Amino acid sequence: MIRVDESLSESMDLNTARAYLQKYYGYPDFREGQKKIVASLLDGRDTLGIMPTGGGKSICYQIPAMMRPGLTLVISPLISLMKDQVDALTTAGVSAAYINSTLSGKEVNERIRAARRGELKLLYVAPERLELDWFRDEMAELQISCVAVDEAHCVSQWGHDFRTSYLSVAPFVKGLPERPILAAFTATATPEVMEDMQRLLRLEDPQVFVTGLGRDNLEMSVLRGENKREYVLNYAASHRHESGIIYAATRKEVDDLCQRLQLQGLAAGRYHAGMSDEERASSQEAFLYDDIRVIVATNAFGMGIDKSNVRYVIHYNMPKNMESYVQEAGRAGRDGEQSQCILLFSAQDIMTQKFLIEQNPQDPERKHNEYRKLQQMIDYCYTTRCLRSAMLNYFGEAHDDQPCGTCSSCTDDRELIDITVDAQKIFSCIHRMRERFGVSMVASVLKGSRAKKVLEYGFDRLPTYGVMSGRTEKEISETVNVLISEGFLSLSEGQYPVVKLQSAAAEVLRGQREVMQRVPRPSRAASSASQRRSSRRDASPSAVNETVFEQLRLIRRELASREHVPSYIIFNDATLREMSVVCPQNEDEMLNVKGVGEVKFRKYGKPFLDFFLNQSEGDAHHDDPYEYE
Repeated sequence: MIRVDESLSESMDLNTARAYLQKYYGYPDFREGQKKIVASLLDGRDTLGIMPTGGGKSICYQIPAMMRPGLTLVISPLISLMKDQVDALTTAGVSAAYINSTLSGKEVNERIRAARRGELKLLYVAPERLELDWFRDEMAELQISCVAVDEAHCVSQWGHDFRTSYLSVAPFVKGLPERPILAAFTATATPEVMEDMQRLLRLEDPQVFVTGLGRDNLEMSVLRGENKREYVLNYAASHRHESGIIYAATRKEVDDLCQRLQLQGLAAGRYHAGMSDEERASSQEAFLYDDIRVIVATNAFGMGIDKSNVRYVIHYNMPKNMESYVQEAGRAGRDGEQSQCILLFSAQDIMTQKFLIEQNPQDPERKHNEYRKLQQMIDYCYTTRCLRSAMLNYFGEAHDDQPCGTCSSCTDDRELIDITVDAQKIFSCIHRMRERFGVSMVASVLKGSRAKKVLEYGFDRLPTYGVMSGRTEKEISETVNVLISEGFLSLSEGQYPVVKLQSAAAEVLRGQREVMQRVPRPSRAASSASQRRSSRRDASPSAVNETVFEQLRLIRRELASREHVPSYIIFNDATLREMSVVCPQNEDEMLNVKGVGEVKFRKYGKPFLDFFLNQSEGDAHHDDPYEYE
């Protein structure tokens, strides 16, 4: 086990950091966002990094940890995350360990003694451990050069995973004999959560980096009006050799979908809070080790799952907020390969999420905030604008307004029609109803419903009563929600939101502005946007030799089984795909493949190199002109 390469420890600059990156991780250079964060930490600055899931946050503190004297203490929220990270580090030749509830007292003491002897560069612990007097006393005896806080949004009550134990980080750091550098990382944070992280973790004059939450390799889709069950079963069947996660809102839906997938002969598993700890651990491990290809889960699954080869994430229901959605969808394509993030939306999802908010006991202010975030999620589902731009706008990330060209909005080739007259009818009706009612009531009046409440309020006497009688109430409600998402209307916050007119609606009523909407072309009604995008992706040429790629995966699986680690810990899919293109013939060529570091090559490189050498010999043999004489 390598603790630190003394030959590289003289200079604390980025060139040295790049040498570590190449040696231990097999990459020649950092991504732009990583480079700035690593430089900040090497400069001894408190640092806050907001990076997308799969953006390489862990490297940002792991490389400085190897280079700096002393120990880096990593605050990590989940046992599975700690194990994953430590497995990856030790496989790469870096000395790291974790302390959590799965260890005996003897094992905990052994790891603390190893840290005391300077044998560890990184030690992972849960935030709850910082509250223990004996642990604080032990840590005070160590030279802790950095405290890295993963999933740092958990410190904020306005974040989507508030965890009170994260509030113990700042008092713990204050109690150390010498204050270490503080580094905080998360994948998703609104401006108010970012402010909370800096304040509650007591970061001192921190460098703050927000880097590209919009990942180019993810194709984002929102599909409305699909038969959800049929869509999921068909999609999983046509991608049976790829790893995927299907998120559903309730345990009942998880169990039903998993059973149906299994009946189709698919290697599927499930994960939710109603299962025993042993069942959940077994499902998660089977998914990580590729024993099952698809896992159906509630949002209880996923935080800290570093599985890099998840090719698709499908949301069977709309999540409760954008933070949850971006973090869950971001579990696709962590290796940089093209992946699909598909959200199947229906109006019933809104009622489900409102029910879940009401079932969760919380103070009125927090509940009010949950409803506000839910409405922002609904707006995302209805928007006709570029989904990536909508996401970046939500998180306040600066970006150009150029469409991504790959999301379901950008690739939507449905017919664009003028709905200005319908919009004027809706705006006029809302105005005459004195902006005091919700979407359903507005739709009922426009439809000309004889419902009891409509008649009680005398809305049947309004000039706008029944002016859209040729449309269903569902269709009218859909149009109203699109107008909300586009900023013509707004909704008040709370369980029973009221529709309000915005200034843009007044411009439409005065005839100063048009409103356009996309509708299905009659000749293509049977073809969904997702099918069109899928066929385009499948038809695109690729230099990857899929047969060779699958053979490399078999070699990797055998090595992973021998080492008792998930396959992606050996090499991820992106590395194997590059190998299948390059077909390395010697050590230098292998080390030039991204993801093949020196330590990993020594441990795992030979079987892959032998495969290519044998393949080359076989090709030479068959090219011999005398072979067939």
